[in-house]
Amino acid sequence: MKFDKQFIFGTATSSYQIEGAHQEGGRTPSIWDEFCDIPGKVHKSHNGNVACDHYHRYEEDIQIIKSLGVDSYRFSIAWPRIFPEKGVYNPEGMEFYRKLASRLREEGIKPAVTLYHWDLPLWAHKEGGWVNRDSVQWFLDYAKVCFEELDGIVDSWITHNEPWCAGFLGYHQGVHAPGHTNLDEAVKAVHHMLVSHGKAVEMLKKDFQSTTPIGITLNLSPVYPKTNSANDLLAANNSDGYSNRWFLDPVFKGTYPVDMMNLFSKYVHSYDFIKDGDMETIAAKCDFFGINYYSRGLVEFSAANDFMTKGAHSDYEKTAMGWDIAPEEFKDLIRRLRAEYTDLPIFITENGAAYDDVLQDGKVHDQARINYVDKHLQAVSDLNEEGMNIRGYYLWSLMDNFEWSFGYDKRFGIVYVDYETQKRTLKDSALWYTEVVKNRGTVLPLNA
Repeated sequence: MKFDKQFIFGTATSSYQIEGAHQEGGRTPSIWDEFCDIPGKVHKSHNGNVACDHYHRYEEDIQIIKSLGVDSYRFSIAWPRIFPEKGVYNPEGMEFYRKLASRLREEGIKPAVTLYHWDLPLWAHKEGGWVNRDSVQWFLDYAKVCFEELDGIVDSWITHNEPWCAGFLGYHQGVHAPGHTNLDEAVKAVHHMLVSHGKAVEMLKKDFQSTTPIGITLNLSPVYPKTNSANDLLAANNSDGYSNRWFLDPVFKGTYPVDMMNLFSKYVHSYDFIKDGDMETIAAKCDFFGINYYSRGLVEFSAANDFMTKGAHSDYEKTAMGWDIAPEEFKDLIRRLRAEYTDLPIFITENGAAYDDVLQDGKVHDQARINYVDKHLQAVSDLNEEGMNIRGYYLWSLMDNFEWSFGYDKRFGIVYVDYETQKRTLKDSALWYTEVVKNRGTVLPLNA
């Protein structure tokens, strides 16, 4: 694989997963603080109170990032640090991100900043959260101060990270905060997230006259039917609609897929929450498109499911999350996006794998992760040979951290974190990635 000098290599994290300091600097609780306290919701009742203690150790972490030689570091801002109460701005919370972004710049690392990576302030949730249309204005108030304070030192902005997770996992499936199981709520929540995305893009470009690139990140999984039967093809269509098209269509075509509106209408009794001008707002022209890719989906027909689909058994090699390792399907996804949706520059804003890493004699031999990342970087390289214009790749994640409902049970990092001592240890994958970045391609032999 080969990458030119303009290609952005990076690594990524998010605020709740690494920062800790949950009651410091004026921060108030988020929906994840509350969710972690609900018995049975998070593995062993783990929480982000301390996490990787990045809030206090950011200088050390910046030096680790610098040692990797990457061009950029993607992190998110904790909304409850910025607005700990409704309408109350907290400059102390902003100062942490100003220091972080400034220090990254000083070390030659471009800060790529995500505004929303799921940690909605608890005060907002108490007023209906994303289901309440007022959430659009709350988000804009938050985005506005972030733009005012940080736009000069931030290299790129991402409005939302994975609204599918925040919306459908949070409000429909109940496995993410706030833990609701109501499709009507979920569809409204997603809509308000997407409207807030479009309005934030318009604000940065029009009100601030900023030239800083801004986009959105969607998590996408190409879906395949187990067989070519009419039933399985229907299952795949519906699963694709739920996971992919419900987000791609509004962002790039200014419409929701009608087949899914029909399917959802059993639970969504009215779509009158879609106001005049909303769809045009959601489709606001961005500067790039962020994609988080981990795996593909394989599905089969299920009459018992509302959407007539369920996951099917696959004989693919899997990560510790049980996810198929599917770099070829990743190529299918990018080709489809180019054919059907957008010619915007694409950034892979997350890609990586969890494995059951073991620290032995001060080392972590995570060859399986190296193989995973190598295959996906090779796919990116191949796609760019086809003219697919992928401008950058952010490895998820910089370090082991709080993996949402899985707590600290799953390790995605290229840096091992001992949560008792907070000692960081570069895994073999970090050393390998450093060489890839330095040489703009693979140099170390792989035990594939």
